[in-house]
Amino acid sequence: MTKKLLRHLRAKIFAGILVILPLGITFLVLDFVFNALDNILGPIMPHVEVYLLNRKFFLPGIGFVAFFLLLYLIGIIATNVLGREVVHWGDRLFTTIPVVKNIYTAAKQLTDAFSATRKGSFRQAVFVEFPQEKNYVLGFVTNEVANLEAQSKVAVFIPTAFVPPQGFLVFLPREKIIPSGMSIEEAIKAIMSVGIVTPPNLSASLSNMKTEKEPIEILNRMDYPNSNIQGGPQE
Repeated sequence: MTKKLLRHLRAKIFAGILVILPLGITFLVLDFVFNALDNILGPIMPHVEVYLLNRKFFLPGIGFVAFFLLLYLIGIIATNVLGREVVHWGDRLFTTIPVVKNIYTAAKQLTDAFSATRKGSFRQAVFVEFPQEKNYVLGFVTNEVANLEAQSKVAVFIPTAFVPPQGFLVFLPREKIIPSGMSIEEAIKAIMSVGIVTPPNLSASLSNMKTEKEPIEILNRMDYPNSNIQGGPQE
């Protein structure tokens, strides 16, 4: 009887943990983000006082709201003609400062890779056999190169983490690559959700490696704003 009661208590406590834990983690993350953003602009923003029950309270979150308003304002400026010129000038400035250029360039390439409005470094979401045959993973076509024998190889990045970017870079022949039929955004969601947010039916056949009917997209030479510091082709 005692053992049965203990099992019952453990089961109920564990069920309670499963309910409370996601809520607690969500609260902690939102609390951290709220306070972090509020502390960025909060000190320079005017304090708003609220009187309640004959007591004076300072209204929090002014810096949080101001932060997103600032992002919105920057977005408006960056999308007009003059703003694009200012952004381009800023890119040239930061890419000429030693040490800073390496950090800025890496961050710029990472954000461009995930940008839906720009032609980023990720060209296509594909399936490849990795780390062994018959095991398929999602990867992103990033470039196309030729080896010493003039054979074309496709560079595929297989991410294990996005922030900071980590993963494997493999160079494969075209016939070893299977187009996934997913957009870049869908593939990123699938990887970051550990497969939870994935189309129920894949449009790619993983039973064979025949890709004649659906070849990977033809890759043009990748353009680099500054080939000397971004590792691009030398002129």
